[in-house]
Amino acid sequence: MKKTVIAYLHTHWDKEWYRPFEVFRLRLLRVFDNVLKLLDENKIPSFYFDGQVNALLDYLELRPEKEKLVRKFIKEKRLFIGPCYTLVDEFLTDKPTFYKNLEIGLKISRNFGCTDFIGYLADTFGHSQNIPKAFKHFGIDKCIVWRGVGDLPSEFIFNGIDTVNLVRGYFNDIFSSKLSLDDKAKFVKKELDLISEKSGRFLLMPIGADHLGIESDIQKQIDKINDRLEDYTIKLSTPFEYFDLVKNNFKTKFNDELRDNSKTFILPGCYSSRRDLKQLNTECSYKLQLAENFSKQCNQDYKNIIEYAYKLLLQNEAHDGICGCAVDEVHQENITRYKKILEITDTIIGELKLKGYKLNLSNNIEEIESKEICKNAQVISTNKGFESELLYNTQRIPITEDFTTLYTQIKEKKETTDILKVTDSKLSNNQISLEVKNGKIWINSKYSIDFVRCKDIGDSYNFAPDIKSKPKNAKIISSKVAIKGNLRVGIEIKTDFYKVLAFLNKGSSLINFEIKWNNRIKNNRWQVQFNMPKPISETYSEDMNEIINRKFNPDYDIRKNLPKTKGIEAKTNTAPMQRFVWTQDFGIITKGLTEYEVFKKSLNITILRSVSMLSNPKNPARTTPAGPPLPLFDGQLLGKNKIEFAIGNFELKDSTKYIDEIYPKIKDIK
Repeated sequence: MKKTVIAYLHTHWDKEWYRPFEVFRLRLLRVFDNVLKLLDENKIPSFYFDGQVNALLDYLELRPEKEKLVRKFIKEKRLFIGPCYTLVDEFLTDKPTFYKNLEIGLKISRNFGCTDFIGYLADTFGHSQNIPKAFKHFGIDKCIVWRGVGDLPSEFIFNGIDTVNLVRGYFNDIFSSKLSLDDKAKFVKKELDLISEKSGRFLLMPIGADHLGIESDIQKQIDKINDRLEDYTIKLSTPFEYFDLVKNNFKTKFNDELRDNSKTFILPGCYSSRRDLKQLNTECSYKLQLAENFSKQCNQDYKNIIEYAYKLLLQNEAHDGICGCAVDEVHQENITRYKKILEITDTIIGELKLKGYKLNLSNNIEEIESKEICKNAQVISTNKGFESELLYNTQRIPITEDFTTLYTQIKEKKETTDILKVTDSKLSNNQISLEVKNGKIWINSKYSIDFVRCKDIGDSYNFAPDIKSKPKNAKIISSKVAIKGNLRVGIEIKTDFYKVLAFLNKGSSLINFEIKWNNRIKNNRWQVQFNMPKPISETYSEDMNEIINRKFNPDYDIRKNLPKTKGIEAKTNTAPMQRFVWTQDFGIITKGLTEYEVFKKSLNITILRSVSMLSNPKNPARTTPAGPPLPLFDGQLLGKNKIEFAIGNFELKDSTKYIDEIYPKIKDIK
């Protein structure tokens, strides 16, 4: 008896990737014009538009006359859109932003008349264990995944949601090839045999690929290929019919994240590519949530401008954007969008303050900018500019005489009895200490810090070590007092890599680090190495604003495990994080550093990865290209670089408290 293959027509649409947005959008016009024509002529039964609405909106902005036709096909359940606004990266998008992604995407989808939704994650680089919670929150009970699934069957339950594994991926362009029908049939049979190994009597087969149009004779091709298949019958339909046919097959349960790269590439190097984008993304996500919560608590209407800013943010969080694996022109546009978001958030907060609302955050040391030095405050910097009141007051225009010296200062909200101490080699308070001793930086005399770098011959997708080159450790040259005051103390540590500023606030259990340097070195990976008392076998890190546990083999060394055969991606001991990672009572809170690595007793945070190519066909860590071999200049991050993080010696149960110190929440509005 032949098995039934449910095939669905689709295109995976990257807003921007190896070509800029507007170039891809002109291609989108040609691709989707043809889809609508084929639907209108009944040459195809339906089309699945990639689980997002952003591409449709980009299309209709230039083809408004097609909206009526789009709505007609959606109503007839022949065109499926949503539920997401954008197909974002799951590990670099935090919980509030991902929920906004669904909130905005579903609102737009339903406005167009769409009522059927699948959590469609066909090309994201692995899958967060917290994503199913988001889908369930919005009433979505189905999910489709691909990368990172490993040996799981076609149907399984992923953290409580019925989930389908695209065994052979979403990329299937065989029907657009110039092969003969006999050769196409042979290829299709081979693919279906592989899918069948993980499936029952029903198989799911996507037909489509990245930015690929639908062949006008697709139904005729399938009919002729069906005549040549002995074991299968292909039926053009929708993923929804497939879910209905296999509804009793969801038995295997999987309650972890999907990051197994034994069968599919998960491209883990993208979590350290273009660190500048990750930093901006983290800042924008935090400030946008702050501005939204501030305006809500003040009962002030900024709803439309905040949604507009979220859309800009979500456009940047599409995986080829936020992951840093696109051409330079794309990331230049990403940076412009991020700057717009910061302009919006800073203006909202500034306007609310002008109206008399005081933003009272949960941290005890607050930062103030004023032309006057406040009582009991410590000045940390000065600059020339206009006071905020003049900039946001619509009844005033700043003039030359208003341009003045502004003092950035810190002030203690609630007085503590903590005592700060600082010398040229040590800083401390009642909770924590840092000491430069015997060429090492020590925290509480228990944990040490090194700065390391090594050659990287990979690309934007995968780090690849040069096994002929040994990693280099920075040498400490000197240290001296850099900040001395009643609320903050700091020392500057000079190394042969760069200068490091370490500072400590009164009453805090966290030591803050700021590193600025002018990078002139290409194709290298830079890391801060935290040395623990014993080998690291597990970590706890932030994912979707929750703390997740990961297990590691501390002895695993990528240098000894580079693949030798085609189609294999090297396993790594790196993992994505959002703002926090912890092990052995040691926590690190970062500002936009989103990758860590475990090796023996060290926990390494990647602070810069310089790459020169989008996809290196000779990357020794991945034996098959992940994209075109386009050169990158900006990917090297040459020139001025700045990174920030904070560290502390504390128990895991207290981690939220310390994250909130670096990313303070609104305590109340006065």
